[in-house]
Amino acid sequence: MKSLKKIVMAITLLLSFTVSNAQIKNAKTETVKIFGNCGMCETTIEKAGSLKKIANVDWNKDTKMATLTYDAKKTNQDEILKRIALAGYDSEKFLAPDAAYSKLPGCCQYDREAKVAVKTETKSEETKMEMNDHSTMTENQGTDQLKPVFDNYFSLKDALVKTDSKMASAKSKDLLTAITVVKMETLKMDVHMTWMKVYKDLTADAKNISETQDIKKQRELFKSLSKNTYELIKVSKFTEPVYYQYCPMQDANWLSKENTVKNPYYGSQMLSCGKTVETIK
Repeated sequence: MKSLKKIVMAITLLLSFTVSNAQIKNAKTETVKIFGNCGMCETTIEKAGSLKKIANVDWNKDTKMATLTYDAKKTNQDEILKRIALAGYDSEKFLAPDAAYSKLPGCCQYDREAKVAVKTETKSEETKMEMNDHSTMTENQGTDQLKPVFDNYFSLKDALVKTDSKMASAKSKDLLTAITVVKMETLKMDVHMTWMKVYKDLTADAKNISETQDIKKQRELFKSLSKNTYELIKVSKFTEPVYYQYCPMQDANWLSKENTVKNPYYGSQMLSCGKTVETIK
């Protein structure tokens, strides 16, 4: 009887895995080692790495091997493993941050393998400086990609302040273009993770604002756009202070490059309605 139950359970899990993978288009499957201990680890690893209809992770606690199935046009192995690393689990490619590992329950704190540095010839100080400069340059290039996104957001906000729906539509098209050309693989890990979280809604809101010249609809959509832009700008390095402002009449926020309140939800009707609630530097 027990054997029959095990067989039924195994078949159920297999069917579930098959159905899940069948929903993923352009599917690519790979295996990779991810370190962990128990069933709780399995749940966390699979939840962290999986995205509905985009990626599925199936981890075996005995072999420590994970089967990754993902839409190759929307994600890749590195992105999946980065999410798992941020949840506290090392893989063959990415180490989890110490802070994330330390937050794991005691039963989940696996033995971390010592990472032995590859022996190479001692590099001169000049070479080391060149490497550091290159690293900084690459990081800045990733962050600089987001500047057009933020600049176009501010232009859209200014159009709403002026109650210029035609201009708001045009600026939102520019914003949509800036969003679509961002190469997220060059972003720092924390920015990368936030970008993945807000990308879908940012794109949808920018597109919807661009497709209407109804100022009320534009302002309503701007609420969600501002919320997600705030999440993104918080983890990015913008070139100047940004002011996060709040309108009590609309119970909504927006971002501005100036501390003086100019309300995009009402324009000249109640231009100064609101206050600065946070300064992002």
